[in-house]
Amino acid sequence: MTDENAAADALNARHKERMQRKKALVDSHIEAATTQRGVIVVTTGNGKGKSSSGFGMVARALGHGMKVGVIQFIKGAIETGEERFYRRFPDEVRYYVMGEGYTWNTQDRERDIARAAVAWAKARELLADASIGMVLLDELNIALKLQYLDVNQVVADLQARPLMQHVVITGRGAPQELIDAADTVTEMTLVKHAFKAGVKAMPGVEF
Repeated sequence: MTDENAAADALNARHKERMQRKKALVDSHIEAATTQRGVIVVTTGNGKGKSSSGFGMVARALGHGMKVGVIQFIKGAIETGEERFYRRFPDEVRYYVMGEGYTWNTQDRERDIARAAVAWAKARELLADASIGMVLLDELNIALKLQYLDVNQVVADLQARPLMQHVVITGRGAPQELIDAADTVTEMTLVKHAFKAGVKAMPGVEF
């Protein structure tokens, strides 16, 4: 056996040993996770991909035969690819675009607050419906950050939902009260974005 082959064999052996230890650890965590219930997932931060992640989970839920409700806060001025796609499935997806556009375009705080209140009333309907397996509250974090809604009331409504219903919440600036109430929280970190280099928002990538 050459030195090169011996080194490769040693590397492979160390890799196998590490993966065996890792598998034992992962298996122990899987065995310990016995609770089954709906979870609250919050995706926040300044990086791209928060809504994209949320809509990916919508697709996943539909693949498991769940019915899904979608409420889009803030957004509304531009029709998105997600909206075009998911409206093809009216029996499985209840889709509501409740905003009138980004706040720097609307420039009317009182109107934005009123629209957020209407959106949350619709969200409460979905959160009370046990037939809906997942609710996506897209850009809710922004409405909470700007204090368009009472975060304590929002958390209380989330906690009163049916036991097996999942909720996915997206948007920058998730308040601490929501983070504390959530089961899974991910913060997207911006490393680089094409817009900074003068590239326009492109269909299929940004909307």
